[in-house]
Amino acid sequence: MTTVSAPPPVSAPAPVWARRAAHAIALCAVPSGLWRIAMASGVYVGYSDQVLRDVFDIPGWGIAYVVGLSVLAELAALFPLLLVSDRWRPLRPRALSAVAWTASGLLVLVALWQLVVAFTVESQTYMSSGMAQTVWGFAFAPLFAIPALMTAVTWSYAKRHRARGQA
Repeated sequence: MTTVSAPPPVSAPAPVWARRAAHAIALCAVPSGLWRIAMASGVYVGYSDQVLRDVFDIPGWGIAYVVGLSVLAELAALFPLLLVSDRWRPLRPRALSAVAWTASGLLVLVALWQLVVAFTVESQTYMSSGMAQTVWGFAFAPLFAIPALMTAVTWSYAKRHRARGQA
């Protein structure tokens, strides 16, 4: 006698707003990454040659660090796409939800910490002009949208998969 097993329940697709928010997260990381890559490439971004050498070790290992940080940040910014994807799931929904909530909480803490660092006197003394600080601000400002967007995408994911578990 053969038994037919029912296929696993499929969760509802992610709402359009959640998909857009997940893609926006990936785009928010781009300007700061490009700014860092410009700095590593020798483009003037507001730091004197002495600050680049002494503080950032550019030219030197600092180039690998800055470029690596940009690549790592962009890869991390792609993580929310897993929460809206219907095709690929590396973890079970409950585990992925826990990871996503943890990431959301950490992003909020990092954003708050970065605000403290950005407004300290020491961090502002490295930049040589007000225009460089303005460009830096525009390049890094989109990063502050990421915690709110990530929390919204995570909430949507958890809600969809919680409803699936109750069905």
